[in-house]
Order: sequence, then structure tokens, then C-alpha cells
Amino acid sequence: MDDTKTWELIHKERAAMADTLASLTSNQWAEPSLCGTWSVQVGAAHIVRGAEQTKARFMKRMAANGFRFNKMMDRDARSLGALPPSEIIARLRATTTTTNGPPAPVMTMLGEIVVHGQDIRGAIGEPADPDPEAIAACLQMYSGANFPLGTKERISGLRLVATDAGWTHGAGAEVSGPGLSLLMAMTGRSAGLKGLSGDGVANLRSRMPRNASI
Repeated sequence: MDDTKTWELIHKERAAMADTLASLTSNQWAEPSLCGTWSVQVGAAHIVRGAEQTKARFMKRMAANGFRFNKMMDRDARSLGALPPSEIIARLRATTTTTNGPPAPVMTMLGEIVVHGQDIRGAIGEPADPDPEAIAACLQMYSGANFPLGTKERISGLRLVATDAGWTHGAGAEVSGPGLSLLMAMTGRSAGLKGLSGDGVANLRSRMPRNASI
């Protein structure tokens, strides 16, 4: 997938996420998300922070946090999460045409919005319907990456089969199910295991972190 198509999918998913956020009640904003100890509001702020990121800002913030990636992500999300929901939504909508990002492949930005979008929707029981191309692309990206989520190590020795995305990976005990469930489990979200089946599920469950990684 080229960068033009990837940005098209990113913008589509950001717009859908903004619509979801705009429909939430105050109680839903305070619900715990599927990502670590973040609330839905902090998770939404993290999405915005990533969407507004630039290469220069990323390096400046990394230096300010002693080059500790997770610490930077957590601090920045909680800082922005103190803003009113209306401002978080407005700032996310403002990124539905922009093409800035951190010093990383464009595909990582697609992973950010798809995974963290489901961190929010899954936590509050909202239906999720990411573009099938986006899910397949994210599955492929995360299957070969260890930083920052440890995905490649987590799925080592397993055969993954996305039953709705025409995607398979690896060899070994099988784990099969909807692509979005696979994606969430791969990235350390235990909630993703609920939609999966196969001899390898127990193995994958044993590799889940205590709290889903940022």
C-alpha cells in the first residue's frame, strides 16, 4: 500500500473516531479504555497527540523525557487529556486532512488510529467497523514489528488466520478469528482474545501483558 492510500485510510478512521467521540456521554469519557490505565478521554487525547505529531516535536519531547518512549507517551496523553472533550474532538477533526507525523513510516499512523480507536470503542461497547484494508495493513505491519508493542515476539510460533480479511501469518498452533480481534490480541489487548479460537489461543493468552502497552 502506498502512502497516498495509507493517508486516505488514516483520515477516514480519524473522522469516524471523531464522530464516535462526539456521541459519548460524560460517563463514557471517564470509562477505562482497553489501553493500560488510560481512561477513554486520555486514550482519545493520545490519538490527537499522535495525529498532531511532527518529527521535530517528537525528538524534542523524547529528549525532555530522557528518551523513554512510554514515559513520553503517557505524559503527553495525560496532559492533553485534561482538555475538555469538545476541544479534543475539534482537534482530532482538524487532522482529517493533514499528513504530518513522527519520524516513522506512515503506516504506523494507521496502526495508531485503528488500535487506539478500538481501545475506546471496545471499552464502551460501541460497534467498530474499520476499513478491511486498514485492518489487513495493520496486521501485516504489526506481525513484523517488536517496538513498541512486542508484537513479533508475542505471536512467535503461532499461525494467525484472519477469517474476514484473507490474511495469514506464521506457522504453529493456530489462532483464528476476525482481523480486528487478532490485531487487538497481537498488540497486547486481552479483550481481543474473546473473538479468537484455535489451539494457539492459550499460548497467546499467556503472553498478554498485565496492562496493554501504549
